[in-house]
Amino acid sequence: MNQLDKAKIENRIATKIIEAAFEVYDQLGPGLMESAYSYCLMLEFKEKGLAFKSELALPIEYKSHKLNHHYRLDFLVEDKVVIELKATESIHEVHYAQLLTYLKLSRRKLGLLINFHSSFFKSGIKRVVNGL
Repeated sequence: MNQLDKAKIENRIATKIIEAAFEVYDQLGPGLMESAYSYCLMLEFKEKGLAFKSELALPIEYKSHKLNHHYRLDFLVEDKVVIELKATESIHEVHYAQLLTYLKLSRRKLGLLINFHSSFFKSGIKRVVNGL
């Protein structure tokens, strides 16, 4: 499979993720804790038939040494798209950097940063691409 085909698949998955997130936002609105949105998003993923892992441990390796520390991905969908959820007033550069680091550590190309606290939901969704 070439890079273009992989990108098309990732984009289709991202579209379904955004549809699911919009449904959650439409039902709940802004102002809740991230955990509430996370749980509802799992229900939407199941309803849409999307395979996902939540709170997935992401080990850190440094020069072939495994560190005794790891981070957790909020979601890995269809083993391709990493999702970082937020429920905060604004997204900062550190949030983009966090997602980009998760993409690099997980060797994935596409990530979505989704902030459920945005008053206009579309502005709370950001795509982050790892150049690999």
